[in-house]
Amino acid sequence: MPTLRNYFSSLRCGVITGSFLLLGHASLYAQSDASVAQTEGQAASAVKTEVVLASEVKWQHLNPARGDASPAAGTLWGDQTQDGESGFLVKFRDGFASPPHIHNITYRGIVIDGALHNDDPEAQLMWMPAGSWWTQPAGEVHITAARTHSIGYVEIQSGPYLVQPPSEASDNGERPVNMDVSNIVWQNATDTDWIAGEVKADASENAMLTFLWGQPDGKEAVGTMLKLPASFQGQLSTLSSSLRVVVVQGELDLQVDDNGMAKTLPTGSYFGANGPSEHCLSSEDECVIYVRVKGKYSLNPR
Repeated sequence: MPTLRNYFSSLRCGVITGSFLLLGHASLYAQSDASVAQTEGQAASAVKTEVVLASEVKWQHLNPARGDASPAAGTLWGDQTQDGESGFLVKFRDGFASPPHIHNITYRGIVIDGALHNDDPEAQLMWMPAGSWWTQPAGEVHITAARTHSIGYVEIQSGPYLVQPPSEASDNGERPVNMDVSNIVWQNATDTDWIAGEVKADASENAMLTFLWGQPDGKEAVGTMLKLPASFQGQLSTLSSSLRVVVVQGELDLQVDDNGMAKTLPTGSYFGANGPSEHCLSSEDECVIYVRVKGKYSLNPR
């Protein structure tokens, strides 16, 4: 059950009101690339933070042509049925297996719950557990299957998201990626300047980052995951014009007012902002979140 908690009495993140309005300001990180440097004045405007709890997601058929045989889709941001970028949850029933098909656009996915297989029709089943991720190029024939009740997060850079027959297959030059969670390489503050602070001797006490897609040069959209340790408190700040965050595993507490009150975001929940912003975060237990920005961000643990 989502709750409001007071974890942030010692942190200040410039929250303006309890309706998720936050004050963006200059980043806590120094950007070495002059081409992406921005001034504090550019980020000093009020930016509304949108929050969607997993319990608030409205579900519809992902592929209306298949009716109840289709997985269910629940929009988190944007609108996958229209032109433009969007991110949405996809819910699969136990034992689901799609026929061979293609999509008109490339998409990227993260397993939120259960186990998913996404590959060529002839490929051996490779079940990806929660925390794994994959990419599916436009026009490539594939199947998707679920072992147990499963949920994935899917993101597209343009829409609408359509399911089409193999007869319309094409090769756009992209190649798919299936990354099992056990093969993910995590970086700490020693390895990347996207995380501030000193590295602790106990690796389990450090915040960790992994880059999923895009070029982390601060010039274009990039997708990452952050692993926050138990008892984490800190700030996520960005000068980006677009921030999208999805809880992949665990629960995340997000500060929502100047009094330090926080709203609990369970797995599958989302928050985002369309402009420079700073967010106070906390997690009682280890938590993994997906973070997408256009540019860069900084995580500053306390």
